[in-house]
Amino acid sequence: MSTTVSTTAAPAPSSAPDGLPTPRRYWAALTVALTITMAVMDGSIANVALPTLSRELNASPSSTIWVANAYQLAVTVSLLPLAALAEIISYRRVYLIGIVIFAVASLACALSDSLAMLTAARVVQGFGGACLMSINAAVIRFIYPRAMLGKGIGINAVVVATASAVGPTVASAVLSVASWPWLFAVNVPIAILAWSIGIKTLPPSPRGAHRFDFLSAMLSAATFGLLISGIDGLTHGASPIRLVLEFGGMILAGVALVLRQAAIPVPLLPLDLLRIPIFTLSLCTSICSFMAQMMSMSALPFLLTTHYGFSVVQVGLLMTPWPLATAIMAPFSGRFADRYPSGLLGFIGMVAFGIGLGSLAFLPEQPSYFDIGWRMAIAGLGFGLFQTPNNRTIIGSAPRERSGGASGMLSTARLVGQTIGTAIVALLLARAGDEGSVIALYTAACISFLAACVSATRLLTRERRKFGAD
Repeated sequence: MSTTVSTTAAPAPSSAPDGLPTPRRYWAALTVALTITMAVMDGSIANVALPTLSRELNASPSSTIWVANAYQLAVTVSLLPLAALAEIISYRRVYLIGIVIFAVASLACALSDSLAMLTAARVVQGFGGACLMSINAAVIRFIYPRAMLGKGIGINAVVVATASAVGPTVASAVLSVASWPWLFAVNVPIAILAWSIGIKTLPPSPRGAHRFDFLSAMLSAATFGLLISGIDGLTHGASPIRLVLEFGGMILAGVALVLRQAAIPVPLLPLDLLRIPIFTLSLCTSICSFMAQMMSMSALPFLLTTHYGFSVVQVGLLMTPWPLATAIMAPFSGRFADRYPSGLLGFIGMVAFGIGLGSLAFLPEQPSYFDIGWRMAIAGLGFGLFQTPNNRTIIGSAPRERSGGASGMLSTARLVGQTIGTAIVALLLARAGDEGSVIALYTAACISFLAACVSATRLLTRERRKFGAD
């Protein structure tokens, strides 16, 4: 296989299977659903347990936060390197290895008797989660036939939305009847089940003939690791010296990474894919959308509790229509994605999303549950309509042998957008006080409309029919 990658997507070779036959496809999809549920939920369930962990491990709240940060940071720095590795040794192998790492690390978390041990186990668990999240979309591309790719990504979106929504609820339920180690121990039987099914059903994929670039992997990890750490430091008021060192180091590592990738036929940072207009436009739309999503999801609890006086339990119930609407819309948007251009669907979805966020900023002085619920539902429906077609285009516009790079960039775009969104909200709350949550919603709505405009430009690209409607 040549190591030179075309800058335009090419159809799969005729000898390559077009998806898996039934019922193997269903079992492989179940494996993906089980594993991605674990990886997504574990990014949030630890947050609920932080006060408990601080108390039972005799640690300060500030140091206990690293239980959550360690997982997120490990995922972020390893997404692109693991996606590149999977293109060489196969997606199936990395996915199965990821399940094993995640299970072993989960058991280590459950058996931890100190904050240091738990944090170290969470780092390993993050690497296992990154094995799954970095190539999740690529695996789906080989599970489903091309004509059903939108449906497959739509089902995956339902799983992700549901896992994100129920994560805190599941954590609270577990802690109400058991001790905190069970939050992690419950992953072990699920991982064993997923591995047992996946070893028999996950699809094969082409392997690259090029070698793994360790130096590029280190530069990528330094770039994104310092970016996330710098944003986190900016949010929590870190010293100027630390911020200069982190952002300066990030820029130097990033420049070195880009220069090195420009001379490599199959780069770890997929510059070859970024030369495809619809891929880059879809990626930019994704970053904007997740930035707006995380800004609003972070600001709304403060708005509803501080400004309108709702309890924490009421806020949880009031925000439920959002992920519920997203989960309901996801399978429909998957079908639409197989028929209509993603630029059009993304434009409509982001406009609806922005309208929902803007209307939440204009709540009446004494809003009813209905006043809040329908606005949440509009935001959720809009995001659900946008997400699946956009993800399908990002994956579908890349050559099949570069699905790993496309999947890694998709996950990286989500994490970077969410991290920046959280940081913006923290800064607004610090500078504007109670009004910061309202300003954050205005800003998120504007970013949503910007994402809608970027999405609409995809209708002008030559690939709009090939990747947005086939």
